[in-house]
Amino acid sequence: MPDARCESCSSSRLNKFPAEVSIHVPGLKNIRTPTVLVFPQLQVCLACGKAQFAVPEAELRLLETVEAA
Repeated sequence: MPDARCESCSSSRLNKFPAEVSIHVPGLKNIRTPTVLVFPQLQVCLACGKAQFAVPEAELRLLETVEAA
């Protein structure tokens, strides 16, 4: 299995960190819509700073229902 590489700079200096992310629904009409909290593993490139994570399935479904409303 090849070493993981940063999609941005190709560095192999990647590390994972626990994170807390609060996702806000955009727009003034949604100002009172509660945020969706997710607690993903954040993968950070220690060379260029690019960070990425996947939204867990349950929270992804919440975001879909908010978007449809």
